[in-house]
Parts: sequence; C-alpha cells; structure tokens
Amino acid sequence: MSNVPHSIDHPVPAPGERGPDDPGNHRSVGHATGGGDGPGDRWADGDTDGDGDGLTVGQVAAHLEVTVRALHHWDEIGLARPSLRTAAGYRLYTAADLERLHRVVVYREIGLGLDRIRSVLDDPATGVIDALRAQRDRITEKIDRLRRLGTGLDRMIDAHERGLLLTSEQQTEVFGPGWDPKWPAQARERYGDTPQWQQYAERAAARGPQEWQAVAEAVGGLDRALGDAMEAGVTPGSPEANRLVERHREVFAAYFPLSRQMQVCLARMYESDPGYRAHYDAVRTGLAAWFREIVDASARAHGLDPDTAVWE
Repeated sequence: MSNVPHSIDHPVPAPGERGPDDPGNHRSVGHATGGGDGPGDRWADGDTDGDGDGLTVGQVAAHLEVTVRALHHWDEIGLARPSLRTAAGYRLYTAADLERLHRVVVYREIGLGLDRIRSVLDDPATGVIDALRAQRDRITEKIDRLRRLGTGLDRMIDAHERGLLLTSEQQTEVFGPGWDPKWPAQARERYGDTPQWQQYAERAAARGPQEWQAVAEAVGGLDRALGDAMEAGVTPGSPEANRLVERHREVFAAYFPLSRQMQVCLARMYESDPGYRAHYDAVRTGLAAWFREIVDASARAHGLDPDTAVWE
C-alpha cells in the first residue's frame, strides 16, 4: 500500500461511473442487506452480469488496496457491509459503503483497532479529535521507542566491531597512560568469534566513559588489595585469600561471566604472558605467580583440579 494513507475525503466513484483505478461497475436490482452472509448471499470477486451501480468485493479490494479476506471480516463483524444484492444474489458495495470503507482504511492505517474504529464511526459520544490525538500520542511514543532501539542497535553493532566505544583520548583518560588504544582491536581479532567477546560487547554497548571509569577503579582497587595481601603474607587457601579470589571473579564479570575453570586458565595466563606478568609485577614483584597460587588453592577447595581446567 502507498506510504500516504487514504484521505478521509478520498474521491468515491459515483454509481455507474468508472474511476481510473476501478473495474467496471454493474447495475443491481438489490435491496439493503441487514447482516452478514445468509443462505442466499453470494460474493462476486470480479465482474457480474449486466450494467450496474455497485462494486463487487474484488473491485473494492483492488480500489482500496486491501484484501478480500479483510472485507469479508469487516462484513462479518458488522463494521462495513455491502448494502446491495443483485438478482443473481451477488452482494455489492454502494458509494456510501465505499465511503465508510475509506474511513475504516484511514483509521486502520494510523493504528486504531477495529473496535475503536467502530466507535469513531458509529458512536456519537466518541470524540473523534480526542481519539485521534490519543492515537497520535501513542504513535509518537512508539516512534521515540523505535529511535532509542535504533540507537541501541547501532551501539551494539559498534561494540561487536570495536569493543570499547571510547575515543583513544577517552581510553587513555579512563585506563591511564599505560593503556594502548590498539588493544581492543587486537582483542577483537583474537577473540571476536567467542561467546565471551559477544558478552563483552553487550556490556560495552551500554557503557560510556563514566561506567568504564567505575570498572577501571574496581580493577585498580582489586590489584592494590592483591598486592597488599601478598605483602602481608596471606597464604593461598586461607579465608582472606579465597575472598580475594571471589572478588576477582566479581570484578571480572564487568567483562563477561567467569567460571572457576576459566579463572584458573586466566590466572595461568597472567603468570605466563609477559604483558600480564609485567602488569601484576608492577604492583608487587611476584604478584602474578602468587595470584595463580591462590586461584589454584581456591579451585581445589571447590573440587576442581587446576591441572585439568579448560576454558569454557
């Protein structure tokens, strides 16, 4: 159907006239019909015999660009019925019927339900302007929701492609001068096909500089707490060490959920990867190795053999 709704004052072909978009009209010897299909009712989807001044259901469907099924339904519920019947029993729409149908189509296209349309057309107590204003408000709200959804989808796409939705300057400001803005792209290239990257992107799409600042502060606070605990001589497997292991899982959940097996693998990488090891050793010398020890001890306490842990 056209993007422009049918106008309420859409021209209606007079009985016996042929509009440019309409099939020929045909004479009826009809009488008013008082309801839905009866035992003698017949529907003509195309031409009927003879000259006439009514339109068949097929002609009306083509003229209004609606389905024959819709016209039958509107007739069945008494919303818009054909008023004439030919001698052969075919039911036809008059000019007045077509005018009502035009109004039904107009109101349907702007989103009114059929019951509401019936009230607007038939109930004098229904304020048409109020009904239209209320519908306009609902449509405006829906448009606003769709715009917000579109913006959210754009950010989700960007997050899946880029990871952090921050400029290079914002990344340095949030994560410190030691941060390399190239890291997110490298992580995307390495992990982009994994479920964890998808979970990370979903979280990243909802974050701006302030939210990432909170994540960075939580990570920094955890690093300091780990360094202080190691320096204080906290032993792996102790309650304090186990609490730090749980805190690490909670903080890391800002990126994606971390199971115990995955945490063991991550701690192993912290110790073996030169970049991660340098980061933790900058907090306290030997911190990467100590962190792996407390993670392994916590895993054993939960019935997990660290040597058999795999990334899930």
